[in-house]
Amino acid sequence: MTPDPERANNFAALGTTSTVRLLKSQGQWKLPGSRTMVTICTYNARTLASESSIEDLLMQARKIRNDVIGLAETRRRHLFNAVYDTGEEMFPGTCDSRGVGGVGVLVNTSLSVNIDAFEQLTTRIGHLRLKRCGSTPALTIFVFYAPTSNYDEELEAFYMDLERFYKEDHRPKTSWSSLEIICLDRTKKVV
Repeated sequence: MTPDPERANNFAALGTTSTVRLLKSQGQWKLPGSRTMVTICTYNARTLASESSIEDLLMQARKIRNDVIGLAETRRRHLFNAVYDTGEEMFPGTCDSRGVGGVGVLVNTSLSVNIDAFEQLTTRIGHLRLKRCGSTPALTIFVFYAPTSNYDEELEAFYMDLERFYKEDHRPKTSWSSLEIICLDRTKKVV
């Protein structure tokens, strides 16, 4: 999925780990030494169904040191939002009745005050909205966990949902005041 050419400058597709450099000044493409860095990565959690798996994730997150971690394959049965004593905030999404899927996010202390909302759109697609705060522009981060290519009907439905949600969220972006980022599980084939 590629963005419209006029939106291409405000769109980033991320794999395992990436750094997005955001300019403080709207409409200016180069402003040396005046950048805010937001680091975003994806993490295949395998499961977050138990307290011990969540504790393991939090320990790994401290080693990863990213502002936002997109979580895939959370496999939780019940939705919850957790704020930890360290200031981190987690939204682990739920899975389907077969125990498959679930996407979520873990937001570091530095950005937790910027959280507007996390919404799990399907068991495989979710998005996090961060409010503009100081030099950090508003961000919409889509997190998804694609089905394997062995299930053609499920894969087709997934891509139709992804396209629909992306278009519903589509707003004209004319400056660096607002960005969209897509986090994906790189083990999947994305066409």
